[in-house]
Amino acid sequence: MTVRDLLTSEKFSAISLPDESREIKNVYIGDLLSWVMGRAKADDAWITIMSNVNILAVASLADTSCIILAEGVTVDETIKATAMDKEINILTTNMNIYETAIYLNGLL
Repeated sequence: MTVRDLLTSEKFSAISLPDESREIKNVYIGDLLSWVMGRAKADDAWITIMSNVNILAVASLADTSCIILAEGVTVDETIKATAMDKEINILTTNMNIYETAIYLNGLL
């Protein structure tokens, strides 16, 4: 499944989409950034409610395929621009973290 595949559903919308063909192989959920940095794997879709600029550093270091902001969380324009520059996909959904994980599990 690719990041683009998630956008075919009305459940997700793109905030930053520089590499929509990026493959999603698994899912990681977490809000403690240092924990995610050490445990998320390359090509994971990372589900979080964190919205500060540090999510970009963590996603870059872990090489996640995308950040999924649950519960309608969004980011400011500076983070959007930086995500595009760093080629980090960011999606948002109104589903809560659990619902998002269950939905993704059905797709993988």
